[in-house]
Amino acid sequence: MARFGINPSNTLGVSVPLVRKIAKEIGRDHDLAQELWASKIHEARLLAPMIDDPQEVTMKQMEEWAKDFDSWDVCDQCCSNLFDKTPFAYEKVVDWSSRKEEFVKRAAFALMAALAVHDKQAKNSQFENLLPLIERESIDERNFVKKAVNWALRQIGKRNLTLNRLALKSARQILKKESSSARWVASDAIRELTSPGVRKKISKPR
Repeated sequence: MARFGINPSNTLGVSVPLVRKIAKEIGRDHDLAQELWASKIHEARLLAPMIDDPQEVTMKQMEEWAKDFDSWDVCDQCCSNLFDKTPFAYEKVVDWSSRKEEFVKRAAFALMAALAVHDKQAKNSQFENLLPLIERESIDERNFVKKAVNWALRQIGKRNLTLNRLALKSARQILKKESSSARWVASDAIRELTSPGVRKKISKPR
């Protein structure tokens, strides 16, 4: 786990597939999710967002959980299994994107990436409005932040042809920045978003 950048403290060694299996057996349980999170056990905090009810999640809870993030996997599981389904998701993306804490800022872009994949009803303009945040934070040299910034840019660019064009425009702007992080974020995104596989997939009629 440590080799993959995952905080191994308070960890039992339960695999994520097994955690997902347990979550499926439990179903939605908001109160239990709170207890699991409060335990501070790593796998319990992976399980909590899988069973929590997004309709019962408050902005206060999102803020409290985000402040507890100490590992990218817990951050990403919360964002992609729970936070992206709340009514506050887009607001928190904007709020957290300017925060100093490494994993809170990562959460902004992990949440952005999750929304790009899961929010099928979102308009292009909702993601176009987020691209300036990606451009602004692309200079953050911290590994867990820059990887999430890159992830968000790539996922937005893979939604459809319009957003692909806009994401590539942002990537080329980022490429001009005097920052090794920004250059990596941009060049990696351009490589994927101009690949034949991605172009073919987003060109298919839906």
